[in-house]
Amino acid sequence: MSTALPPGPRLTAAQGTVVLPNLDDDSRRCTLRPGDLDRLDVAVDKRLAGCNDAADDIVNGPRDIADLTPVRLAPMTTTTHARGRVFVPAEQGQYVRIFVRRGGNYVSVGSDGQLTASELRHGAQLAVEGRDIVRDPKRWDGRISLKLTVTEGSGARTARLALHIAPVLLQHDLQRAQQVFAAAPGPGKGQPVEVPAATRPPGQWRQFADSLRKATRAAGMTDHQLTFQKGTSQWWRDIWRQDIAEPAYVTRPTPDGPHTLRILLRSPNYWASHDGRSASLRRAGRLLFRDLRGPDIGIVQQYTTHRDPNVDELLNFTGNIESLPPYDGFPHGRILYGSSVQRRPDPSFIRMLRAQRQQPPVVLDTSWLVVGHADETVHVVRADNARGWTLAVCDPRLAVDLLRRAQRAGEGGQRLFAGTEADMKPTIDEYLRMDATRGDNADAARHLDTQLKVLLRATGLRPQDIVRLPVLYIRAEPGDGLPRRYLAASPALANGLSLSARDYAAPDPHGPRVAGHDLFREEAGRRLAAQGVRVRWVEDFSWAHMVGGEVHCATNALREVSGVSMGFVNR
Repeated sequence: MSTALPPGPRLTAAQGTVVLPNLDDDSRRCTLRPGDLDRLDVAVDKRLAGCNDAADDIVNGPRDIADLTPVRLAPMTTTTHARGRVFVPAEQGQYVRIFVRRGGNYVSVGSDGQLTASELRHGAQLAVEGRDIVRDPKRWDGRISLKLTVTEGSGARTARLALHIAPVLLQHDLQRAQQVFAAAPGPGKGQPVEVPAATRPPGQWRQFADSLRKATRAAGMTDHQLTFQKGTSQWWRDIWRQDIAEPAYVTRPTPDGPHTLRILLRSPNYWASHDGRSASLRRAGRLLFRDLRGPDIGIVQQYTTHRDPNVDELLNFTGNIESLPPYDGFPHGRILYGSSVQRRPDPSFIRMLRAQRQQPPVVLDTSWLVVGHADETVHVVRADNARGWTLAVCDPRLAVDLLRRAQRAGEGGQRLFAGTEADMKPTIDEYLRMDATRGDNADAARHLDTQLKVLLRATGLRPQDIVRLPVLYIRAEPGDGLPRRYLAASPALANGLSLSARDYAAPDPHGPRVAGHDLFREEAGRRLAAQGVRVRWVEDFSWAHMVGGEVHCATNALREVSGVSMGFVNR
């Protein structure tokens, strides 16, 4: 005569099997020490990144509980001698922590994972914490195999539950900006004496700041939503807020809607001192820990200290990491970045992006540009088409054609860049003669054709869907044995900041004026308005353009993501 065994243990996840990487700082316990912003020491970067809610084995306040994934053990019929153990495989242990509710609080079950007979009989309330994102699928692919064993006498019963870590998703430019930030001069007084003779410090910050604030107000943002950060003592060397981090997020479902954490991917720039005795990540990136990390905002560092010869630090700036919005076949959109055989970003950073397996990358050849960022030549803008968006691209052929038309109309004496601090302010006639000799714009146009071919193939957009913006290019004089590379001679109009789907903060191009109108402004504004986009002009000529960037490079934005709070510390 056989005796039926009591029902085995059962693990359930009523809110789903997605686990968040709990990298935020809900209790704001992680702070910078004096001198952290300027110290050239990678140990500072490791310490700052190592402080987060997943770094300890406690629940850091009531907000932290929401970042954990609840798992319930159904009540069991057991004796007082029954014992349970809940755990994950050893190779997953460093990525997962398990809590159990005891005495009204969640406590870590530790490495042994022991559950009492009472918890088995009454049904234990568990919570699973993710301790990291997926960085290299060969090391860990994000799967979490939760296992419970119940031993009673000589018998053992088991239960399993498959969970997985939430993938990191990049935000895109059509999501409304909730917070915009840019650099401000300071905290030092005046111009630092150590400015190299060949380096031009950024200038006219007030004109940049006032016009950016005017743009954000016009887009319906409050003044609190635009913050100018005072940073390290060497702020003038690094005003590029777009280039210190790429904002992203992770999310999981709950009965009250998605619960989301922001994940800021810090740029993988790694620099050693001239004497080779010290090294650190890009020091301006430490502002992320001071001003942004907090409740619902975590920061990820992924970099290698060994650099292959073709790894270019300029391509490690996160202005080179952009994204396309969702479209047919790609429900989360796609990552967009610049790389080539000659110049490429840190491979471990790219491996981390690809490891999320949700936004397959589109790769552009940006090696022909001096800086080499994807944001220099292309920008997503809204459109009245089935997908709701298209691409705006820089077009030197259009810019030259506008100059020729003005010349034919007898306006060849009008000057480019009038009213700016430009070293050269050529007339239309002078510029066209120079360009006919050098052929810079024709060369740049051919490179841009190659980029556009890739973009059209990847997105399914047609050539006539593309919004072309007038931008002039100039070849930078290469040193011995170096390839030809190009800079935007006039402000790169595709290198702007979307404040909403309909509001675009673009660099003022300072084109030649004909009949009282800036040719480039008028043409760009007309083409973008045809897509329902309102241009908000920003004066960045001295602050950003003359030192190698534009509005997009000099700003960054945290955008609307369902379920996430602001978390920005206004200093």
